[in-house]
Amino acid sequence: MPDSGNVQPKKEECLSAEDLQDTGNMNLATSLLASSDKQTETPTMVPSSVQSSRLKYVSLGVLVLQTTSLVLTMRYSRTLKEEGHQYLASSAVVSAEVLKILTCTILVFMDNKYSLRGMKQLLKEQIVNKPMETMKLAVPAGIYTLQNNLLYVALSNLDAATYQVTYQLKILTTAIFSVTMLGKRLDRHQWFSLLLLMMGVASVQWPTRSGDESEQKILSAGSQFVGLTAVLMACVSSGFAGVYFERILKETKQSVWLRNIQLGVFSFAFGFIGMMTYDIQRVRESGIFQGYNHITWIVVILQALGGLVVAVVIKYADNILKGFATSLSIIMSTLISYFLLKDFTPTGLFFIGAVLVIAATFIYGYKPGHTSTVKV
Repeated sequence: MPDSGNVQPKKEECLSAEDLQDTGNMNLATSLLASSDKQTETPTMVPSSVQSSRLKYVSLGVLVLQTTSLVLTMRYSRTLKEEGHQYLASSAVVSAEVLKILTCTILVFMDNKYSLRGMKQLLKEQIVNKPMETMKLAVPAGIYTLQNNLLYVALSNLDAATYQVTYQLKILTTAIFSVTMLGKRLDRHQWFSLLLLMMGVASVQWPTRSGDESEQKILSAGSQFVGLTAVLMACVSSGFAGVYFERILKETKQSVWLRNIQLGVFSFAFGFIGMMTYDIQRVRESGIFQGYNHITWIVVILQALGGLVVAVVIKYADNILKGFATSLSIIMSTLISYFLLKDFTPTGLFFIGAVLVIAATFIYGYKPGHTSTVKV
């Protein structure tokens, strides 16, 4: 990691690690920050501050669009009624990992001044010749693969709005694992925000029963339970894998770009084994890419490249403004689920819970002066 000579860039770097544990894209964002920090060391003129401010809000807008579109397109793709087979979630996870590996390889190639020989030598020295360092990435890779599959299960059984709010519990799991595994210390306002977060998610998930409750709604209770269980498991795996990966990055000096490739290779291997184990019959019948359409490929691309978008936001914005992006994403998901997908009807409890979750997001990211001790 480049030495910038002050503390603040390093704090941003740690915050980016926290913000990107949802789909395994944290590693991509950390890499982008490590590379782009070098650019900030060059002298800047007064007009650059205007450009930086413009990039700040442009990147926030892109983050809102990317986060919302990923959740909604994934939900839409899992509920779309078409002739033939539905695409395999395990296949989509594998495809996203391949795209991540290709992206990281291209970035390593660019870092080596477009020298193919230099890139090959670097990969051999840092990956092939250091098997024990490489094997450390097997644990988070396996967990990330499980997590990505769980997200497909969750969005197959939950509406986008409920999923968006509930998945914010990853803040809680990340904080818990950071305290227990890394010895981090949380401020009082952050503990308070975690309490609000739990209250908000509980309100969103609180069962509601009306007098004209239909049989279809009763039968969907089991599906909602499956979706909620998948989200909770994804939150736990997200927190543990992200903190574990952060610990690895801090213990070694190996290039983060190479760490991305190592993580992607293991994730691809685990994902492929899982696909051939649980979906082998369907793969034999109709192939790996059965049911793929343009919506499916959009989901794969958004899932694979999302970390790069979030990294730009962390680079040019701050954690407070990122809270606005999270809040806007939840609101947009709610509105689109209600008006377009028509799979969600907001209740009073959902509204209260969503407000609590949004407030918790802002409070957790609040940094009072220079006394903040959390770099989760």
